[in-house]
Amino acid sequence: MKRELYEFLNTDLQFVKGVGPVLATRFGDVLGGRRVLDFMLHTPAYIRARDITDDISTATPGDVITVPLLVKSHRSGGFFRGRRRPTQIICSDKMGTTVVIQFFNVNFLDYWLKKLPVGAWRMVSGKLERTSRPTINHPEFIEEMQNAGKIPSVQAIYPSGEGLTQKTFASVRDQIFALLPDKIAGETDANVCEFFDALHHVHYPQSGDDLKPNSTYMAKLAYWELLAHQSAIVISRRTRNDVRNRRVVRPQKYDLMDRFYATLPFEMTGAQLRTLNEIFADMTRSVPMMRLVQGDVGSGKTIVALAAAVKMAESGAQTALLAPTDTLAQQHYAKIKPMCDKIGLVCDVLTGRDKGAPRREKLISLRSGRTKIVVGTHALFSDDVEYKDLGLVIVDEQHRFGVAQRESLRAKGNNPDLLALSATPIPRTLSMTIYGDMDVSIINEKPAGRLPIKTTKLPIVRVNELIARLKLQIDSGAKVFWVCPLVAESDASDLTAVESRYDELKRFFPHAGLVHGQMDKKQRDAVMAEFADDNSDMKILVATTVIEVGIDVPRATIIVIENAERFGLAALHQLRGRVGRGNLQSYCILLYGRGISEVGLKRLDVLTETDDGFVIAEQDLIMRGTGELLGTRQSGWINYHFVDYACHRDLFKMASSVARAMDAPDEWTRDLMFIFDRGVGISA
Repeated sequence: MKRELYEFLNTDLQFVKGVGPVLATRFGDVLGGRRVLDFMLHTPAYIRARDITDDISTATPGDVITVPLLVKSHRSGGFFRGRRRPTQIICSDKMGTTVVIQFFNVNFLDYWLKKLPVGAWRMVSGKLERTSRPTINHPEFIEEMQNAGKIPSVQAIYPSGEGLTQKTFASVRDQIFALLPDKIAGETDANVCEFFDALHHVHYPQSGDDLKPNSTYMAKLAYWELLAHQSAIVISRRTRNDVRNRRVVRPQKYDLMDRFYATLPFEMTGAQLRTLNEIFADMTRSVPMMRLVQGDVGSGKTIVALAAAVKMAESGAQTALLAPTDTLAQQHYAKIKPMCDKIGLVCDVLTGRDKGAPRREKLISLRSGRTKIVVGTHALFSDDVEYKDLGLVIVDEQHRFGVAQRESLRAKGNNPDLLALSATPIPRTLSMTIYGDMDVSIINEKPAGRLPIKTTKLPIVRVNELIARLKLQIDSGAKVFWVCPLVAESDASDLTAVESRYDELKRFFPHAGLVHGQMDKKQRDAVMAEFADDNSDMKILVATTVIEVGIDVPRATIIVIENAERFGLAALHQLRGRVGRGNLQSYCILLYGRGISEVGLKRLDVLTETDDGFVIAEQDLIMRGTGELLGTRQSGWINYHFVDYACHRDLFKMASSVARAMDAPDEWTRDLMFIFDRGVGISA
């Protein structure tokens, strides 16, 4: 790739005409970066056809139309009796039908009078509103008749954000692609020209088919993106296995594993023991371990992680267990600490809450090597935290941490082993795509004595009947989670809010608790702790999805998920995993609304038919594709621009095969790795 093209792609968007620093910042929030390249990889989501009509009476309210209108009169806006009135432009189409154009920004009346003078014909394009007479609010295009060709018959619609209009996106796109030919001129690599030609076709779609994952140009771009990713994985694996990155294997100094197994009040499952054998084998190699342990909710990943930490302690080295929240860190600590005490290992917890003298004591203990196992949040890789010999890093809820956070903790040691845990089951081929640089172990058995959770779906109209049944169960000693999708009521949504449901349930259960993400963290943790206390009067906890991960209340045997049809399968399965953590029979009730779709019912049927997280993950993948499943860059999953796993499985295999066959990435592959930000690129 030529230097001139490279510099163009790295240009900050603020230097594009009409953008500037403010809009560039807004673009950065939406694009995940503010370079020209970031914009080019942000492709339209769909198209909007702007059909021209002379007779507005044939259009359906809600349609986006383009229509020639004769301006008849103006009605100025302003305030009347405390209410704001819009500026109205009264027009008529060629059939004589009256059409009202409305503008609510009343300070710009002079502008609109000039743009739409009385007696003139104008081509107007916008959304036809549902009112007593045909109305277009804030048309997107207004052109003189001789300039009607400036209104696109097909408009590409981009995923946008606050302060960014589709006109702004189109303007930036047009400027970038107008400059591109000069930057590519003289490019000798045909792949470069073909890549940017494919991008051009996607940014200027002629129909909705052009944006489908299996269209010619989208499939090309998806293959190149996969090739960049798979090449980065191959390089990562080769680097890890390079003799220059080998480490001295720590000799065993102590015998602790027998003591560990003796502390267990149960027999480990075959899947747990198989996973431990794989982990222990990794620890004996001179190449640092990079292993992902996938396990369904309640499969016993924490015990496996503790066993790995004890094994590391046999060599005298330390283990850091990184959890995404204070609550989950404290729960891990509460579970691990008593077992460590029996074994004779010093275990501690370190979070952002630790201040002053208590924090200094913990840091001293870590620095001296006395603390062998530390559980905590991102505080574990703070600048002032030092380890004597960090041998193992365990990352719980792996998908909630980015690579940078993970590596910041690993940098505290000398090539420490990495063990990542994920309670979100992923189809094996998909996990190879996401974690191709890691070895994968799967815990696919539940501990002995665990009963399958009985799951049923129930229409919301039977909610009063459900409450009566819950009262009987609670009186018999049960504890109940009740989950709602929203915090507060909203005019924009018909979903149930946790606050209003809490107010209603308080009539039946005076000691009900309430938690949601907008509460003060200390208050939220206090409510959760009270609910978990067996001696507490709080028997029902009304919550949002803040309880989805890391809440362990063995006495909780019932979970109600309201508006369940609005949740994804993975989220529903995670929520259901909040119960069934003891040896008592547990139940999950999926409450669905009146307007549930066929797809929504199918999702709920999957939950009622199986509690196998890997089966559910496969169904989730089939029903939703990877867009929602993979999530966003912030959550630590792969953020693909063009890849749709359900459509591009063959492309993945092809890209993986090509990447493995290369002794070293050629120039084009290195260019792709720069374009898709896969860790290896061309230098300036």
